[in-house]
Amino acid sequence: MREINAKLTQEMGDLARDLLASGEVKGVFGWTKGSRWYLTPPVFITKPEEADQLCYDEFAVNNLTGLLLDFRDSQDKIAIFVKGCDSRGIVRLVQDNQLKRENVLVIGVPCPGMGDKGAVTDHRQAQELPLLAKCLECRYPNPVLADRTIGGVTVTTEPSAAPSGATAEAAKGRGVGSKQADRFAQVEAIEKMSPDERSAFWQAQNEKCIRCYACRNICPACNCRECIFDSDKKNWVNKAATPTDNAFFGITRAMHVAGRCVECGECERVCPMDIPIMAMNRKLIGDLNELFGPYDAGVKPEEKPPLGAFKLDDPEEFM
Repeated sequence: MREINAKLTQEMGDLARDLLASGEVKGVFGWTKGSRWYLTPPVFITKPEEADQLCYDEFAVNNLTGLLLDFRDSQDKIAIFVKGCDSRGIVRLVQDNQLKRENVLVIGVPCPGMGDKGAVTDHRQAQELPLLAKCLECRYPNPVLADRTIGGVTVTTEPSAAPSGATAEAAKGRGVGSKQADRFAQVEAIEKMSPDERSAFWQAQNEKCIRCYACRNICPACNCRECIFDSDKKNWVNKAATPTDNAFFGITRAMHVAGRCVECGECERVCPMDIPIMAMNRKLIGDLNELFGPYDAGVKPEEKPPLGAFKLDDPEEFM
């Protein structure tokens, strides 16, 4: 993988350098090598000579699309590198009118599956790491849209397509997408609990939440200009991190992204308290699929989310 990563990094840097030098874009979102072998955090560059900062490997896990919100009022064109899951965030922002499609240059990259840094046992010595659970459950390993690509990746909106491009063999070998069928397993396990057991389960999760809002801040679907949880108006929301107020936050957040969640799993990955946030998201995804038919958010820009449009044959048992 090291040789493949080096070639992709070189290709990434060359393209970014050309885009900035030509003036086609004003800035480029990508990843850079961090202070540890297992860290490849986001970077934003604006000059051709900064292109050498870019890096791509199996730790470039951050979904960068939410960072584009800093440019939603700008007329500057920005380039962004995206993996398959990230690209669904671009569709999310375009559908929500938070991003003008013509103001972003989307560059698709092949994804080898991202390593789980939680399994690191030696911070000084590189080691083989298992994949993140979200990569094992991934159904869109290839970009669903892109203006350009690197590494020979294929752009497709086909669900469950095989990984493509330079990292395809590595992705298959590591098991990317091998547990797609299990993505609702946790929801089903929780639904089998008795009401008291379910209440105790979520009470325990709500007691852990510290209201850091990392889940909200990383989410491309949480893109409101003003969030109710930032409001300082009295009697709107309580900012104290009590189990009751945390439950209100968690349910409000989940309902807010219902039918819009692109399943990138970033909310759960960045949660410092290991709260199973995707279980709640997937509960709503499953319910909406049952009510309105199968739907994958953030795949086709022309398709309206099930709760974003009205049809005469919509189910109305709840009315």
